[in-house]
Amino acid sequence: DPLIQEQALITLSNSAAFSVNQDIIRNLGGLSVIGGMLSDCVPKVKEKALNALNNLSMNIKNQEEIQVYIVQVCRNVESAPLNSDLQLAGLRLLTNMSVTSDYHHKMINLIPCLLHLLSEGTERTQIQVLKVLVNLSANPAMARHLLRAKVPSLLLLFDNCLNRDILLRALVFAANLKKNMNNEDGTMIQDQYSEHSIFSTLCRDSTPFAQKLASLLHHPDTEVKEQVVRILTQ
Repeated sequence: DPLIQEQALITLSNSAAFSVNQDIIRNLGGLSVIGGMLSDCVPKVKEKALNALNNLSMNIKNQEEIQVYIVQVCRNVESAPLNSDLQLAGLRLLTNMSVTSDYHHKMINLIPCLLHLLSEGTERTQIQVLKVLVNLSANPAMARHLLRAKVPSLLLLFDNCLNRDILLRALVFAANLKKNMNNEDGTMIQDQYSEHSIFSTLCRDSTPFAQKLASLLHHPDTEVKEQVVRILTQ
């Protein structure tokens, strides 16, 4: 009965808010039980399973087991209705699982989807997507994969009128990429980046981006200005 499954998952999710229970649930084999529900045909069951895994993923030992479900979580994010609770639940779990770089390689194929959601999603979705992208962009090994990606509307994220949380995270994302844009020899990575790629926006045709940054130097928020300076001085 999906309703019973939902209630059980909500109970487990609430229990997992306490660190001692995170170990108990893992030791009882609960992670594989919950992870198996990510393939359930009922969206609400999948959503509640993602919420439970999200709370359980605050534990490093649990992350080691949960990481086997990352590809499935990525599929759920891609197939879920735009801006749905199911999609947001998947993005929240990926945010926790991307705090360290250990599992970034499992999210490479999701990058086009993340950038699509960044263009098409609501503010709530955009903020959650940017949390994942900021984590990925902090890893030098992910720089090429992110810089190759196409985002025709990327410059729209660097606007004075934008929601402060979105703007700040977009700036941190850009600052991380600028920092990691050089390879180990200190020379610019010169792969063949296409038009509308993030690389093209930030570097090749950077005048519009530079103009956006110049206007943001007058932004009232101190953290926003700090990130602008960080990008300009890379």
